[in-house]
Amino acid sequence: MRVVQIGICGLGTVGSGVYEILKRNGGLISSRANCAIEVTHVGARRDHPNCDTQSTRVSRDVFDVAKDPDIDIVVELIGGTSVAFDLVMMSINNGKHVVTANKALIAENGAEIFAAAAQRGVTVAYEAAVAGGIPIIKVLREGLAGNQINWLAGIINGTSNFILSEMASKQREFADVLKEAQEKGYAEADPTFDIEGVDAAHKLAILASIAFAMPLNIEDIYMEGITQLQPCDVTYAADLGYVIKHLGVARQTTEGVELRVHPTLVPVSCLLAGVNDVLNAVMIHSDALGSSLFYGRGAGSEPTASSVIADIVDISRVIDNPPSTWVSALGCQLEALDAPKMVPMECVETCFYLRFAMRDTPGALSDATKILAETSISIEAIVQKEQPAGADFVDVIVVTDRVREAECKQAVSQIEALSTVHGSVVTIRLERLDD
Repeated sequence: MRVVQIGICGLGTVGSGVYEILKRNGGLISSRANCAIEVTHVGARRDHPNCDTQSTRVSRDVFDVAKDPDIDIVVELIGGTSVAFDLVMMSINNGKHVVTANKALIAENGAEIFAAAAQRGVTVAYEAAVAGGIPIIKVLREGLAGNQINWLAGIINGTSNFILSEMASKQREFADVLKEAQEKGYAEADPTFDIEGVDAAHKLAILASIAFAMPLNIEDIYMEGITQLQPCDVTYAADLGYVIKHLGVARQTTEGVELRVHPTLVPVSCLLAGVNDVLNAVMIHSDALGSSLFYGRGAGSEPTASSVIADIVDISRVIDNPPSTWVSALGCQLEALDAPKMVPMECVETCFYLRFAMRDTPGALSDATKILAETSISIEAIVQKEQPAGADFVDVIVVTDRVREAECKQAVSQIEALSTVHGSVVTIRLERLDD
């Protein structure tokens, strides 16, 4: 049986998972790949307590793995974008195939990496870069290859989903849940990438590039985090039959493609509404299949390692064949022909949840509804909460029909200017995710 030699760079959470699964299930994996897959070189600054690497060559300089003439596939699991980029480019230039779980690297530098891989005749695979153990890249690139994708919406950051799940189920404050997420290791000491939507935007850029045959472009994605969400909005949404989720949404419209990450009300009947804790899910609507949901563990050592190994197996099966016969991992377009136009956020059309504090005086509410009517915004539901004892203002919640972002902002600014309204209007988008 031919041998495919693997070099793992990075022996942290995911790297150790890859090493241990390949060791534990080596016979099964090799039989499925029709070749022996062996980790023969590890590049890591320090050892991992769960990995016995005594039988494997270990280098403290990860670039030694990229230079190793015997290595067929370099697995980049060091994270970050600077050293990782140099490592991947060196691996490609040395004729190595590359497997990575690095979503930031692919989203920000994918075009250059893929161009270099195509020129050198090697493959770069990145299944683990989005949604951990969920094989969503293969679904889009292979399983739905015959479908036109209409839209996809995903819970693709476990930290944000954990926080919102706790706020909904236990009426907890954002800061309190974030602290617990950090204590449990779900959130970093600096959680900005997770709670402000940057991590989800990286993943959405990758998914959209495959779904809509468009170049990778993180800069055009609208990002809004969850830091401003209040427990009362989570409760009011539930009263109206909705759950608030932090979604990445990519939608094909007649005007172009929408790419946005933001808190979103979804109906409790929607499949995504039941995805809680640190789990991930991606819902896809395509012309032939209709709606489908892909759900599972979006992070962690072995779930992410599962996707890394799937890429290793894919490459190993065809590594001795001419490049033209490979199952291409170049899902992101280098130079997309007729690439779809991006829809500016002000032109995006959704429903909205609006909440504002209004003085409970005759005619006050009609002033607000008049503004909405004059801006051609239809009201689907309106609720005025009971006035708390001793309070001068009551919460008013309005759910609108579909309206363009620009018109909604215009109406919100006029409502905030009313003398009967106190403070800012809370605005959260609403998606029904129907066909």
